Amino acid sequence: MIILDKPYISEFLLNTLQANAIPVINNAGDEAVTSSKNLSFLTTEQAINNISQDGNCMLYTNSENSISWIEKNLQHTGLPKKIKLFKNKILFRNMLRDLYPLYFYKGVNFESIENLDIKDFPFPFIIKPAVGFFSLGVYKVETPGDWMETVGTIKREIELIKNLYPPDVLNTGEFIIEECICGDEFAIDCYFNEAGKPVILNIMKHIFSSGKDVNDRVYITSKEIIQTFRNPITSFLSEIGKRADLRNFPAHVEVRIDDNGIVAPIEVNPLRFGGWCSTPDLAWHAFGINLYEYLFRQQEPDWNSILENKDGFIYSNIVLNNSTGIEGRNIISFNYEKLLSDFENPLELRKADYAKFPLFGFLFCETRKQNMQELERILMSDLNEYVV
Repeated sequence: MIILDKPYISEFLLNTLQANAIPVINNAGDEAVTSSKNLSFLTTEQAINNISQDGNCMLYTNSENSISWIEKNLQHTGLPKKIKLFKNKILFRNMLRDLYPLYFYKGVNFESIENLDIKDFPFPFIIKPAVGFFSLGVYKVETPGDWMETVGTIKREIELIKNLYPPDVLNTGEFIIEECICGDEFAIDCYFNEAGKPVILNIMKHIFSSGKDVNDRVYITSKEIIQTFRNPITSFLSEIGKRADLRNFPAHVEVRIDDNGIVAPIEVNPLRFGGWCSTPDLAWHAFGINLYEYLFRQQEPDWNSILENKDGFIYSNIVLNNSTGIEGRNIISFNYEKLLSDFENPLELRKADYAKFPLFGFLFCETRKQNMQELERILMSDLNEYVV
């Protein structure tokens, strides 16, 4: 079954739920959207009873906003404990400490952050909310001289974002400071089946504009990425699954892989794939596979068949985060037509309310490998060329 909630439910997800009669918990999420479809709703009582009777019931959510519903109604199950283990990055690091004994991390209270003694910290390091979402409040500190400026920037950002999401999704009271992990960054949509086996549904490489960049701007997937990294990532996920005893458990996982093929964890986002329905829709555009159907039917992709005709193409999810330096409420318009004209084969444009959220939307594209410069261009852009 699935819990639907704000901030966004894609048409692709709604159509999938309707076509497959997947049970939807009626938790008064985004009723303006869900009321437009003939969905198979369950009451809260029905959902609780079904989950209680089936201890391994598959539960998925499109939005971490629904974590509060799970916390309130499913305390008698193991789900809230597993969610907390992954959502709180300090607890997650504690679980894996013996696998990475030399890895530095430290939890800090945000109120006392200005007085923190950082002289013995390894530079560069990353600071981010211990319970976070969408790269909000995430910064890289290169040198001790950058520290106080970073603290001031974080404080200003926190004032803008602290009320965007519930505390279960984004809690700015506690931060984690951790050393930078070497290697390329990847995001994985996957699930652990009823036997606890990890099933990879997509692997996306997160590309950055520079060594200091921590934004969610461009994610790409391709035949080469899937074939190269599927086996080592599956082995890593197996270890995570064993330690947390994961069964019938969807997740969006972020890792880094170094030149020696060593997989190091960044975070595990429980019970969902990519935020704002972004990465499941990317998999559909890229490979024609419906992640929701694979999840609820307990299917595994036949990657040899799926990737057969995908040589030479890159598929991207472009997150149009507001990097203009202008608050959304002060922006009159965003030129989406100009944006689309800058790509050879845009597949779908998804607009967002940039006066309310710090992004203009999402763009899915197909790009020939030899035209990678169009992705590099948007990666480097602050998007001011599209803004009035």
